[in-house]
Amino acid sequence: MEIYNQFIKESGIKAFDLEHRKKINFNISKYDHSVIEGKKQFSKLEKAKERAAFLKYKIINDLDEYLIQFEDNFRNNGGKVIWAQDHKEAIKGILEIAKKHSATKVVKSKSMTTEEIELNEALTKKNIESVETDLGEYIIQLAGEKPYHIVTPAMHKSKEDVAALFNEKFNTPKNATPEKITSIVRDLLREKLINADIGITGANFLVADIGGIGLTENEGNGIMSVSFPKIHIVVVGVEKLIPSIGYLDLFWPLLATYGTGQKITVYNSIITGPKKADETDGPEKMYVILLDNKRTNLLKQERQRQALSCIRCGACLNTCPIYKNIGGHTYNTTYSGPIGSVINPFLKSMKDYKHQSFASSLCGSCTEVCPVKIPLHELLLVNRNDSVKQKHAGFKDKIVMRTWKKTMLNRNKMDMLGGKSKNLALKKFFKKSWGSHRELPIVEKKSFNRLWKEIKKQE
Repeated sequence: MEIYNQFIKESGIKAFDLEHRKKINFNISKYDHSVIEGKKQFSKLEKAKERAAFLKYKIINDLDEYLIQFEDNFRNNGGKVIWAQDHKEAIKGILEIAKKHSATKVVKSKSMTTEEIELNEALTKKNIESVETDLGEYIIQLAGEKPYHIVTPAMHKSKEDVAALFNEKFNTPKNATPEKITSIVRDLLREKLINADIGITGANFLVADIGGIGLTENEGNGIMSVSFPKIHIVVVGVEKLIPSIGYLDLFWPLLATYGTGQKITVYNSIITGPKKADETDGPEKMYVILLDNKRTNLLKQERQRQALSCIRCGACLNTCPIYKNIGGHTYNTTYSGPIGSVINPFLKSMKDYKHQSFASSLCGSCTEVCPVKIPLHELLLVNRNDSVKQKHAGFKDKIVMRTWKKTMLNRNKMDMLGGKSKNLALKKFFKKSWGSHRELPIVEKKSFNRLWKEIKKQE
């Protein structure tokens, strides 16, 4: 209840924060326009989405087979694989690598899986400097915050907010332009990249047939995090697999279009392991940490396992009326919006996070925009049903629904009280739960059933 009450309190505050709403509406409107243009590259968009959905779901159902294939091929390429059942094992593996190579400086490209395991905090505790090299992530790190969005971590900040932050941290002009700030960050991060002992990235895709990772980005910080340090660590969820390199021509354009509205992102890299003896560039050692962290809980579900097909484009967040009103931080989880509301009860716990599946209008917009055709609004309903079956419903909810069911199944009980009595009952028992910002519906004095009977008598 503490997590739920915090969610209710914070969402109520954020929903009526007009400045927040102004920033989000502005940033998402730019995204919406770009996506319309990006979609024009597809001659048969629905066919592409259906193909991507089929491939991802096929992999999810044969996950063990493709994971073994990836591991074998990646090891043949000279890399090392670490299997991590949870965040503790992932952190332990990374710290052991850092200790083995006497590493004190780490650079990171944008990665939601490293946010999931709270890697920066773990490295800091061991006196290991960890610097985010994605501009948005770096801004968030400076502000001491968590990412606000899966793709655009600083979406909730205006250029004035960022200028004020850099003035506070680096004494730059209060009215510094985005170009000036970018130039400052570029110089600062280039030094960090050159001197780093370890580079840590996520992976957009694990390519099974070549034993490689697909990394997509717009700033070049990802490939520099791979190229400069001698050690490269990849932290990636076990669900990120695709069967072969040939399918990247399907998934990369879909991810770019639905993620940022581009035809293709600026940098797309395929990394198959550490550098070979005859190569001059690349890391000397490369590790891939395959993270479960309760994803197998999701895999066990007959319906909700479809959510593991997600390619983390963020399209469902950008279209969701709930997300656009309460913002990303209100969820207090790594994954927010519709996709987060589906998977968090399994990655966290149904008992503590079931409320996220109820924080939805069920408008279906998230399902409509998903490039891999995950029926998100349907899965939210499945989660709600499961939470009741698992006896996570509150006592009040049980009484109300039981009474409602019995009443609605019996015409006499429905007509037992008049409109005046029903309105009093609504005010007495439902006013608080209905919320302070909405007016309770008014029940008419006579039901349609009674009016119909009266009309029939007159005939």
